[in-house]
Amino acid sequence: MPNIRQTERAEIAISAGEAELAANFALPVRATGLVIFAHGSGSSRRSPRNRHVAGVLNHGGLSTLLVDLLTKEEEAVDLHTAELRFDIGLLVTRLTAITGWALRQPDLQNLGIGYFGASTGAAAALGAAAECPDIVQAVVSRGGRPDLAGPVLGRIVAPCLFIVGGDDPVVLDLNRQASAQLPRSTLHRLEIVPGATHLFEEPGALDHVAELALDWFQTYLTLRTTAPKKI
Repeated sequence: MPNIRQTERAEIAISAGEAELAANFALPVRATGLVIFAHGSGSSRRSPRNRHVAGVLNHGGLSTLLVDLLTKEEEAVDLHTAELRFDIGLLVTRLTAITGWALRQPDLQNLGIGYFGASTGAAAALGAAAECPDIVQAVVSRGGRPDLAGPVLGRIVAPCLFIVGGDDPVVLDLNRQASAQLPRSTLHRLEIVPGATHLFEEPGALDHVAELALDWFQTYLTLRTTAPKKI
């Protein structure tokens, strides 16, 4: 297992169409996979919860990319209108473009790619996974809104892990309904963290989330032996 002190870290900008998106990137020595984070409504790449999960994944030998799916200008608008955070089509387009960027990087193009989505970001992760079935190898949703992905749920082939707090009944029900819409052939699991609420702020709850995510990605992300499909 790589030591966290051997992890290369950087703040970068990624072009997604006409947008320049800020991102935090970490690449452990001998990484075996890349996990791209899609944050939830009203959050950002600086989310302490996602940063905590990313740190656990780095310790486990996985590269991470935490990206703001909206520009600073768009975030300023969304702060007042809350309209862009629910524009799942836009978020899917951005996440797909970020995935294409990763595939063009020499240090990343052989890594298996997974998505970690939180809240509305989970819908974006699932939508992008449906758009890139030959590239995305696994998806993890934390307190997600997979129901917002709509009919694309029926096209997802990547193994999906849905993590929900036991004391988050509305979101738990939405996750149960969404997971039932996945194809029968798609491997998926619903993990309930007992006593946890929507943000997993209870002692030990977020650590539980991180360990579940690490196990899922270590199981399903594998190095690529052929050139990735361009997107």
